[in-house]
Amino acid sequence: MNRILSPLLAILVLGANPVGAADRAAGETKVKEVCQACHGLDGNSQMPDYPKLGGQRQDYLAKALRDYKSGARKNPIMAGFAGTLSAKDIENLAAYYAAQPPVLMVKH
Repeated sequence: MNRILSPLLAILVLGANPVGAADRAAGETKVKEVCQACHGLDGNSQMPDYPKLGGQRQDYLAKALRDYKSGARKNPIMAGFAGTLSAKDIENLAAYYAAQPPVLMVKH
């Protein structure tokens, strides 16, 4: 019995993504479609009016998008964009931007 369970357990633990795991590649595709114009591909917008998302915590980014979508967080531009996103899109976008390097901004 152990000879069967041990390899099966190893495959499950080492070879599989967690159920519901975010897909960064799908997140990048959605960023290119929806977010890049304002926030940049890497989440580090060159425009000072748009927040830098690169390197932010994944849970924070996902919650912010869910809150824009539900109206709990107010911003008419973001509400419009977030309103088009599925729950999976939100998780994928958050994972993608969280994996990007942050940029430190220093004001002189």
